[in-house]
Amino acid sequence: MKHPIISAIEERRTINLFDTSHGVEPEQIRELVRLATSAPTAFNLQNWRFIAVHTAEAKARLRKLAWDQAKVSEASVTFIVVGQLANHLHLADRLAPSVDAGLMPPEMVPGWEGAAKSLYFEQPQRQRDEAVRTATFGAGTLIYAAHAMGLGSAPMIGFDADAVAEAFGLAADEIPVLLVAVGQPAPENWPQKPRRPLAQVLSVL
Repeated sequence: MKHPIISAIEERRTINLFDTSHGVEPEQIRELVRLATSAPTAFNLQNWRFIAVHTAEAKARLRKLAWDQAKVSEASVTFIVVGQLANHLHLADRLAPSVDAGLMPPEMVPGWEGAAKSLYFEQPQRQRDEAVRTATFGAGTLIYAAHAMGLGSAPMIGFDADAVAEAFGLAADEIPVLLVAVGQPAPENWPQKPRRPLAQVLSVL
């Protein structure tokens, strides 16, 4: 029997048409983000934030900044997936639960802090790259969490990032990396489109 994760990968499709009569409850939104935040991050920094744009007013506001794409407001919820610039100063706090749970010896934390500082301190491009990577990992996991809950999703890059940051109160160290619209798919959506042959994308050395 095929593993359900493999089935989900093969079945997932991008949803552009949503059933506007179907909504999601706040508990479902929280569960989607709980699952999304199980994705990996460098040093376990967890340098992300998820803004669930759920009300009609908020979705209309976001749609104006997303090139008037209908799925922003027709989906049950559209997430603004935010990456935060990597900062070693947050690391001790982010690792504390692992230390408290006995997963990580406390004497290991300073070494991780030093490694993160050497990688990110006064390195704005690396800080930004890590923010984008982190948000992308979270968004990818969110997409499959939605699929597992019987919902469809659409990742979106068509929006004015500066305007979204201002309109939704992002901090100076936060980047709106992408939007993910989530809701019940309408029946007219296409299946997953064919992918390029492996011979064109895979090198085994």
